[in-house]
Amino acid sequence: MTESVACPVPPEQRPLEEFQQLTESWFFSWPAGANPRLRWRLATAWLLMLPVCTLIASGSWTLRGDPPRLVMAASVAALVLPLFLLMRQWLGWTYVMRRLLAESVDYEESGWYDGQTWEKPVSWREKDQLVARHEVRPILGRLARAMALAAALMLGGASLCQAL
Repeated sequence: MTESVACPVPPEQRPLEEFQQLTESWFFSWPAGANPRLRWRLATAWLLMLPVCTLIASGSWTLRGDPPRLVMAASVAALVLPLFLLMRQWLGWTYVMRRLLAESVDYEESGWYDGQTWEKPVSWREKDQLVARHEVRPILGRLARAMALAAALMLGGASLCQAL
């Protein structure tokens, strides 16, 4: 953002800079890259939670004598962590999307909650909208599909667990 327009917003609070920080972040870059990287990390989180959930589910008297239901209940419960990870990523990316699409930028100069608002120039707005539409929107689409899949797996697994 090196233009002739004087910008009072601190560099780390500018929407494009916040977008750049998210894409460089270890956690928030999962959906920004190729889709298999997101799937792999979520599958890893699920696999890490599976033994813990199996151990917890094995404490149930009704499930202890029914191994298929025990495994199904643990598998469904282990989906909670990947779903929480997806929701956290969704919140971070939607925040940046809102900031990129906004016509003005809310910021704080000193950190003493002295909120200010700065109107973006047209050239900055166009650049921000381009990034929001072509970079952030596909990421949000991937996250929405992944959350829908996780929710469907939870519902299907819970239904199957009840049917067994």
